[in-house]
Amino acid sequence: MARKGKTHRGAAKRFKVTGTGKIVRRKACMGHKTGKKSSRVKRRLNKPAVLSGGNEARVKNLLNN
Repeated sequence: MARKGKTHRGAAKRFKVTGTGKIVRRKACMGHKTGKKSSRVKRRLNKPAVLSGGNEARVKNLLNN
């Protein structure tokens, strides 16, 4: 009987899979020190980003997807 793989819990908290199968991540630089950043920069950084190429394959492997 084949054993099920386990989801990497750290990756599961950081990435989400869209309905079409793309991997979505948060952008960097919004964790702290946001007082000195302009509103325009903060708005841009708040939007999710789609993972690219080899990174997507690596994360899908961690998420057992």
